[in-house]
Amino acid sequence: MMTLREKQIHALKQMLNLNQQETKATTAVPTWKILIYDRVGQDIISPLISVKELRDLEENIGRIGQDFQSGLYDIYHLNFISPISRQKMEDLASAALLAGAVANIQKVFDQYLNFITLEDDMFVLRHQNSDMISYHAINRGEIKDTEMESIMDIIVDSLFSVFVTLGTVPIIRCPRGNAAEMVAKKLDKKLRENVWDTRNSLFQGEVAGTGHFSFQRPLLIVLDRSVDMATPLHHTWTYQALAHDVLELALNRLVIEENVGRSPAGGARSKTRPCELNNTDRFWSQHKGTNNTARLTNAVNSLPQLLDMKRLIDMHTTIATGILNSIKSRRLDTFFEIEEKIMSKQTLDRSILDIINDPEAGTPEDKIRLFIIYYLCTNMSEVEFNKHEAALANAGCDLNPLLYIKRWRGYTKLSSIQNSYEGGGTKTVSMFSKLMNQGSSFVMEGVKNLVVKKHNLPVTKIVDELIEMKQSSSTEDYYYLDPKQLKQIEHVPKNRTTFQDVIVFIVGGGNYIEYQNLNDYVKQKTSSGANKRVIYGSTTLINARQFIKQLSLLGQEVH
Repeated sequence: MMTLREKQIHALKQMLNLNQQETKATTAVPTWKILIYDRVGQDIISPLISVKELRDLEENIGRIGQDFQSGLYDIYHLNFISPISRQKMEDLASAALLAGAVANIQKVFDQYLNFITLEDDMFVLRHQNSDMISYHAINRGEIKDTEMESIMDIIVDSLFSVFVTLGTVPIIRCPRGNAAEMVAKKLDKKLRENVWDTRNSLFQGEVAGTGHFSFQRPLLIVLDRSVDMATPLHHTWTYQALAHDVLELALNRLVIEENVGRSPAGGARSKTRPCELNNTDRFWSQHKGTNNTARLTNAVNSLPQLLDMKRLIDMHTTIATGILNSIKSRRLDTFFEIEEKIMSKQTLDRSILDIINDPEAGTPEDKIRLFIIYYLCTNMSEVEFNKHEAALANAGCDLNPLLYIKRWRGYTKLSSIQNSYEGGGTKTVSMFSKLMNQGSSFVMEGVKNLVVKKHNLPVTKIVDELIEMKQSSSTEDYYYLDPKQLKQIEHVPKNRTTFQDVIVFIVGGGNYIEYQNLNDYVKQKTSSGANKRVIYGSTTLINARQFIKQLSLLGQEVH
């Protein structure tokens, strides 16, 4: 079965083949084509295939009109990431008529590719201009109805593209009363209208019962970021999530700084180095989810056995050095361990106040992240809250995120938040001291080796309940929407069936921690004989620094 990533690559290749099916037959004379695309197109294409040119989004229609006017190309195949509006189509037609280039336009296609596939089983909707559909944008106090409607339309149009690419119509589940409900109901309406439009349906095989998933349809679970506010702030411990949190991994790329000797003045010289981390990198593919550094050590030692050994050794050693330097300088192992204990209700070895007051422990941002998690997962008196708040202020922390979280928690069922994280924790066994063997130059003493206990995060728990159709008070009032039913129903049918394929979508921003937790859940199910597949998607992908910034902006409204 093709993954979402493979399906999107196939659609792109078909587009590059002028929207004809690829054949193995080759002609003696190659046909050269010029691919022109904008910045949004670059974000979609770059994690999939390597292309290096770009044009600005705002100028697209105007630039195409200029090309018509100057007679730059003999033939035009115009492909739009998502359906072009009638007004823009008329603008294009007018430009072609004016330039006498109507005969040169061979085809105009809507491609429905308006999403970014980062992994075989992971996608986001936006990278450029992602602030437009961020948690902050959706939860602003002064947001107008028209602005919210526009945000929801952007999200739904992109989600619709995902299911056109998959070639399937899902059953949709969502909670009541938040942005997730708005997205789910709008998507249900858009899918239903298309499925039942016999002339223009993009899901002809689905209606006829011959679609990819027609016998076993997938389940789409739409959730709001507010379902779990602690995990996006959690200090993490897997290779991929650490790269995202510490080194700003974005679109499967990161830029690292490495020393290249001494300057004439005697200081250290450094240069930046871009690194591509994708599924062609065998080391990355195998170890991005590793949370046990003993395994990572063995993996790095085995790198010389790989074909591309020199490049991989250099790149991953440099990445790991950058990550471990941050772990050591900010004591991220301590933050991770204590947050795991907070979320799993274990006894703390050290008070939160002590860590906040310790000038050697982390950055102000690390401390506010820790305290928000503590605040969300425990009952706290106003006196105790004020004492911690004063300590955070003395430590130089921005208190605006805390102001927002305090107000947000006042609107939320406290017990449901606190019970969401049970079952985790860590045990410390003298580890994370070295990534490679003692003989190498890579030795990091004094960092704990943490063996993480496997547990399901709140999103994974919800997935497990809905995928298995379990009776649960937390999900019993979720909407049940089936776009293939002409008449809308919102309750679960009596003949409950479990699901094999699931797409989880987070409105307001996702993260690699939840993605990896879902991967672990799927592996656990597979090992017990249940064949489950889960795709994780979100409006945007955010690390803790970006999420704290959004919470800070929302907190400024509280003043």
